[in-house]
Amino acid sequence: MTQAAGAAEAAMAAVLARLEAGETIDAAEAEGLLALDRDGFGTATLGLEWDRISLEASHAHLDIDDRHLQPYGIVHGGVWCAVVESLASVSAAIRVAGSGRFVVGVSNATDFLRSHRQGRVDAVASPIHVGRSQQLWQVVLSRASDGAQVARGQVRLANIDPARVEA
Repeated sequence: MTQAAGAAEAAMAAVLARLEAGETIDAAEAEGLLALDRDGFGTATLGLEWDRISLEASHAHLDIDDRHLQPYGIVHGGVWCAVVESLASVSAAIRVAGSGRFVVGVSNATDFLRSHRQGRVDAVASPIHVGRSQQLWQVVLSRASDGAQVARGQVRLANIDPARVEA
């Protein structure tokens, strides 16, 4: 292991230890968490920005612009599905990271509650069930301007032990 890789692993272990101790960390402190580093679609493509994370809730936001809109000028439902998936997946991955496991999505059910055209949307992911073999997370997306929910979804994820994965 290189010195840089060792330092990154130690930093990740320190952040995970803080989370497991019940702390909430802000996004700047979470840099280097593998789950966040690998959320390229949510962060790079959609523009999702992480705000704070704990083992009991993850908070992020999205500033809606033209890339998120369907031809009728409202947010495309697939954007809401992708945001729900990103928040639930990253949150669940962080929840099991200390055990060396990872997660994969099994289902995503997202409901579109009201239309939205522009402005900030806040998202909060919280666990409904965290078990040995699977997790269920709920994600609620609300307009920052008035707090009205625009979408909500549930994602079921399987907790995977890398030693049990066949090549």
